[in-house]
Amino acid sequence: MTEILRVASLNFSTLDRSESMPLFAEWCEFDSTISDKKRLLKLREKAGGRDAIANALALVMRSHYDDVSRIAQDVSDLGYGKASALLAERMPRSATARSGELGEILATELVEEELGYWVPVRRLRYKDGREMALRGDDFIGIQNNSDEAIKYAKGESKSRKTLAQDAINDARLVLARDHGRPTPTSILFVADRLMDLGGEEEKLGRAIRNEVATRAVAPDRIEHILFAVSGNAIPKALLDDFAATSGDRPHAVIHLEVSDHQDFIKASFEKALKLGND
Repeated sequence: MTEILRVASLNFSTLDRSESMPLFAEWCEFDSTISDKKRLLKLREKAGGRDAIANALALVMRSHYDDVSRIAQDVSDLGYGKASALLAERMPRSATARSGELGEILATELVEEELGYWVPVRRLRYKDGREMALRGDDFIGIQNNSDEAIKYAKGESKSRKTLAQDAINDARLVLARDHGRPTPTSILFVADRLMDLGGEEEKLGRAIRNEVATRAVAPDRIEHILFAVSGNAIPKALLDDFAATSGDRPHAVIHLEVSDHQDFIKASFEKALKLGND
């Protein structure tokens, strides 16, 4: 039985985190700097770390484009070849689009695994076209503790062979839009998907909609997260950016160094598309 069928029972639905597949603890070494409302995370691959998480990363990538149980059903109904072709219709082919989307996937997984947020919507499932970039925030995270007001993460990801000042500036401009709040269209999309579920998720979605309508979320309840994966070591420009972030809200700057950046992206998509053999 192929790997995709063995994991079909895991719940990788868009809105449920009852099962998780940790990546970064096995894959990377962490160097963290945390002070006040600011945190800087520098990640580098461990020796052998990439091989250790290769299968898990492939599964996670698939789950961002489609529900894993549906992919398993495709394998059962159509066979490996046609199921792979169907999955390929959702994944980009161009190197640029693949770079950006893998950056978004890694950012989403890291903020859930390491920063304590839940990212309810895997938004790559909702693209208008395989090569089309999605508008709005790259990811929106939520922390919802019963005794506290809802906290949000507004995130922007960048993936570059060489990370430089222009990409960092672009990320900051996006994070600053809408007075630093999550883009209304993006956050309402999250709220609507939660409301579709009923129960406690519906209540959470309703609460989010109410806050969007009243613009009631204070800056200190919205963390800005700038995630970057690149082939170069963390550049001084990103360290300077971190130092310059204001104190009116929480900030996280995260950099993942992958020296063979472009080869890594190519190999990751190839593995994610390889469901098995007839």
